[in-house]
Amino acid sequence: MKLYEYLAKQMFAEHGVPTGNGILCTTPEEAEEAARKIGPCAIKAQVLVGGRGKAGGIKLANTPEEARERAREILGMNLKGYIVDKVLVDPQIKIEKEYYVSITLDGMAKKPLVMASEYGGVEIESVPHDKIVFEHIDIETGLLPFQAREIARKINLTGDLADQFVRILTGLYQAFRKYDAELVEINPLALTDGGTRLIAADGRFNVEDDALFRHPEFPRVEEGTELEKKVRAIGLAFVQLDGDIAVMANGAGMAMGTLDTLAYYGGRPANFLDAGGGSGVEPTAQAFDALLGTKPKAIFVNIFGGITRCDLVAEAIVQVKKAKGIDVPLVVRMVGTNDVRGREILAEAGIQAYTDMGEAAKAAVEAAYGKGA
Repeated sequence: MKLYEYLAKQMFAEHGVPTGNGILCTTPEEAEEAARKIGPCAIKAQVLVGGRGKAGGIKLANTPEEARERAREILGMNLKGYIVDKVLVDPQIKIEKEYYVSITLDGMAKKPLVMASEYGGVEIESVPHDKIVFEHIDIETGLLPFQAREIARKINLTGDLADQFVRILTGLYQAFRKYDAELVEINPLALTDGGTRLIAADGRFNVEDDALFRHPEFPRVEEGTELEKKVRAIGLAFVQLDGDIAVMANGAGMAMGTLDTLAYYGGRPANFLDAGGGSGVEPTAQAFDALLGTKPKAIFVNIFGGITRCDLVAEAIVQVKKAKGIDVPLVVRMVGTNDVRGREILAEAGIQAYTDMGEAAKAAVEAAYGKGA
């Protein structure tokens, strides 16, 4: 379970990690009052999604009146499918340099893993591997002082800044263990106050779902956009993306392969949808109907029938077409269990089905963007 930034920072502060002591607000008036206490501030939407700044979910304010107006602009906005109902009013800080630090679980090593870099402020996946420090922690002994100091040295922190980093990393590990986290992350860990102080400018805190029974103090945060919740309620795995070609596939691996193949041909997937094995006509039809509701430029259905029967998927597609119509280009690739019958059902409804995945993906991209795609 992911926690909001304000909750992550509460966990950090409990363990001595400097966070700026922001104030959670749910109305513009509360944000104005918070700004009177804090001074120049940043109004930050509290949603479980990255890229808030680029999407307009973080705004600066220099006066209480500005804070009220910026909060009014953010509260209620739809931010990547999430409706913002609370903001964190944080003090503005002048950042001299951005670092990265996190602790996660390494399933292969069966140990906590510290990752740190002097190149923060960006997604850690975009940082070259040789610019990231990796250090496993023995679960029996915990994080040892010499390990924290060595990590500080490797990311070029010395003197008092190294001492600050050691205290921050130690506090992160204590919070990681106490609250059964699967990830704690500070990005960026900001160097501020003229290069004399490190502070957690942002924070992530993910708690292991199987350990939640030990932590009744945490609010149960239900992650997902309204569409994601709707499709998951059907019993299917669904993640909304920011492309414009809707995708339905059976099996997580097939769905991931479908996204990659679309991207190879220049397509932008709008979602990940694993229609699962053995889903009946009705849930499949409901999921397909939900995809239509996103107003995509095209829909790509990729079925490799094993447990999933191609004829049932075909019946679901035809059911939606008869009930509501399909007003966007639809490309279907279908092979496997009962695929001949499935393609016959689609053909009777005027829908062509491919057998080659690459050919179908290319056709979906051309249908969405034109032949020149």
